[in-house]
Amino acid sequence: MATGSIVPRREVAVKPQASGIIEEVYVEAGEQVTKGQLIARVKFVQGLSGQNADQISLNNARNSVETARINMNNAKIELERQQKLYEQKVISQQEYNRFLLDYNVQKEAFQAAQNNLGLVRQGILQNSGAITNEIYAPIAGLVLDVPVKVGTSVIERNNFNEGTTIATIADMNSIVFEGKIDESEVGKLKEGMELKLNIGAIEGKTFKAVLEYIAPKGVTEEGAIKFDIRAKIILEKDDFIRAGYSANADIVLDKRNKVLAVKESMLQFAKRGKNSQDSTFVEVETSKQQFKKRYIRTGISDGINIEIVSGLDKKDKVKVPMSKEGEAPKTQAGS
Repeated sequence: MATGSIVPRREVAVKPQASGIIEEVYVEAGEQVTKGQLIARVKFVQGLSGQNADQISLNNARNSVETARINMNNAKIELERQQKLYEQKVISQQEYNRFLLDYNVQKEAFQAAQNNLGLVRQGILQNSGAITNEIYAPIAGLVLDVPVKVGTSVIERNNFNEGTTIATIADMNSIVFEGKIDESEVGKLKEGMELKLNIGAIEGKTFKAVLEYIAPKGVTEEGAIKFDIRAKIILEKDDFIRAGYSANADIVLDKRNKVLAVKESMLQFAKRGKNSQDSTFVEVETSKQQFKKRYIRTGISDGINIEIVSGLDKKDKVKVPMSKEGEAPKTQAGS
């Protein structure tokens, strides 16, 4: 058994493209939205919008180019003057080389400033028209949460902040079970196994799921190593499951169909020889209230019923251990 919760496979947190104040909210939690549907509008605050930041970057890049051009031109003029003095053998070659080096450095600085300006312009062109105060749904699905209200200040996503979530949207047509399994049992699992989900909030119904992921690395929780697992839930046409439900998953390690089985409580154990191991037997009715010990071989068990591989027939009546002192033994046929 694994414990966990029901989560959507695809869940998106919608963020604003620029900082500002929420002006309008058009959806509520629980509504279905389509891809591209308008869900909110943001009012830009002057000095915080992406357009202003781009303009500042562009101006700084242009100023750097002009500064680098002035420094390069000054270095060129000085180099030409020193070159005439060098040709007249007024200064040494070492001193002339110093001015030549300074000119080359300023020339490279000017080229770098031009390249930076080109990059800034390219970035602005790529972002032109993309920054908008209208927030649209990136996917179709169910609105799980709208944590903001009109008047709430929001921050855009950037390198230093994950941004304010306007809404959370999920595709509830594809949901999965995410849980944890103990290290002592994870070795028995493999992808493709069948799971039976019991959801506490939905009584009287068991959902089918298929195991599709087992974590390659465990984590320590309360002194035990646990491994994450994920299973795809198979929904019927009219099924509706809310995100966040807690659930227990019974993982079917093995199963048998249409086999002879009895209650585990009917089994008894004894040694058949001096050096032999314990053997399993039941008491079979030979005549009314007369029983004979019969050794059997068993198969898999679900904790209540156990498979009978050999030793019993469907028509045999097996003795049921007495539940109360003095009560006559009962019999039960195999099932």
